[in-house]
Amino acid sequence: GRNCSFLQEMDVIQKQDENCYCYVQNRTIHLQYIWSTLQVKVNSTEMFRFEPISEKSNCLNSETVFEFAACAVRIFRKPETSTETFISIKQYGEDICFKIQPFKTQPYTVSVKREMLDGKLLFFFVAGIFLFHFANSLSRSTKFLYLCGIILGVLALLVFVLLTLKRFIPRHSTFWILMSGCWMSSLYFIYCFKENMQWLWSEHRNYLLGYFLAVGIASFATCYQHGPLTTELSITLFTWTLQLTAFVLIYCGVTIPQVAYAVIAVSLCSKGLGYPLGAACHVGRKMKNHFKSKKLVFKCLTEEEYREQGETETIRALEELRSFCRNPDFPSWLAVSKLQSPHRFAGFVLGSPHVSPTETKAHDEQYGIGSFFLEEQLFETRAESEQDDTANSIREGDEEDEDEVHKQISFPYATELL
Repeated sequence: GRNCSFLQEMDVIQKQDENCYCYVQNRTIHLQYIWSTLQVKVNSTEMFRFEPISEKSNCLNSETVFEFAACAVRIFRKPETSTETFISIKQYGEDICFKIQPFKTQPYTVSVKREMLDGKLLFFFVAGIFLFHFANSLSRSTKFLYLCGIILGVLALLVFVLLTLKRFIPRHSTFWILMSGCWMSSLYFIYCFKENMQWLWSEHRNYLLGYFLAVGIASFATCYQHGPLTTELSITLFTWTLQLTAFVLIYCGVTIPQVAYAVIAVSLCSKGLGYPLGAACHVGRKMKNHFKSKKLVFKCLTEEEYREQGETETIRALEELRSFCRNPDFPSWLAVSKLQSPHRFAGFVLGSPHVSPTETKAHDEQYGIGSFFLEEQLFETRAESEQDDTANSIREGDEEDEDEVHKQISFPYATELL
């Protein structure tokens, strides 16, 4: 019933008297405005009163909790008095109306400008996607738990205090009733804080910083004293809470509710399809191994690989033998009674080498470089090669003598034929 001026994009209106302004949303959906907002700026050289006007007088008809909190704030909120104010309007939100009442006859300016990419909306959307997909791993992180405790203590102090005093509340019904009231009060205070953030930061910055510092330190101390989550049930509940928070961030991070619902549905489907896809991959690997050819493929080892494998397996077998001998069930007295040198066996079990230095030296003299065994092998190989050369030379000489004999025998018959 008010004679209000309708605002449009790129409007710049200058007036001196009291007037109301409305921005009526365009119901046609355009995906390029998914993170777009309209910024309405009202400034003047003199003080003026800014009063929002709501068409919803009954807050019980609100569809969501956020709409109810916004409606309650509009009812109890006092008109703002300043020389400059800003309003951020989502592209596909509700219609916005407000009234400007200047105290003096001085001109004021109402300007409307579109911001195609609102950084705050994009941050909420990306944070919601990240939080939903990494909720399971983040819920097991102690540092992230402390960070969430600090944020909850600063933004919802009543809820944090109630969770801290939960052990002193005997009945669960009483706890959940108090929790509902604390959450409603916290949402109301969060909305008020968001709406008056600029005024609070400019006028009461020291008190605001003191509140953040004191409540943050107290929240961290409480979380540190409580310790990280240990039971699987508490970790699962914390994961679900993070995922619900992610849905709220996704919903608040876009201007088109239908897009938010679609993204949430796709996220749920992708999370739910992880288990069937994992099961299908596991069954596929089992079937592949079942139908795989049973033909064995043998690979010949090189001399270096054979030596390395022999050393590795020897060391592993010796360690297994030591572990077996250290076992309390090992019949140590029976084994000691049958050994010739029990002290050497005890040293081996405690970690000494299984070969003594004397045996190592004897082995090197027998089979090492310059040893009798190596010289014998070399000399035998050389003698065999010399014998083979002599036999070959004798065989070649015998063949030459046979050729001469054949020539001498065949020559007279040839003479007689001539």
